[in-house]
Amino acid sequence: MSMKTDIETTKAPAPAGHYVQARIAGGHVYISGQLPIRADGEPLVDGGFETQAGQAIDNMLAILKAAGGTPADLVRVTAYIVGVGNWPRFNRIYAERLKEALPARTVVPVPELHYGYLVEIDAIAVINDKA
Repeated sequence: MSMKTDIETTKAPAPAGHYVQARIAGGHVYISGQLPIRADGEPLVDGGFETQAGQAIDNMLAILKAAGGTPADLVRVTAYIVGVGNWPRFNRIYAERLKEALPARTVVPVPELHYGYLVEIDAIAVINDKA
């Protein structure tokens, strides 16, 4: 029987539906899709693409940290962005936040996201190798 642990942190927004921020199973951390919502639920001061991308990535990283992981533990990231033209801006902000970490990644251009946001990001990390 596999043990599962749900992750909950106040450093990222609380789930707005029937899901957890993340779940650890078999040493893998499965992080739910993160929108560009501040941890306190307040709206972003600047709703531009760069600010939204940074906030969504920061939410993902806060949940990863709460699970005991670091960007180096990420193995797979999927980003959904409104407008393929935003890809270069997303890539720059993503690289700034993740630094040397280079997980496998897919960027999926989409026509729209929930609440009119421009970015959503989810991830999988492996933390079972930690001492």
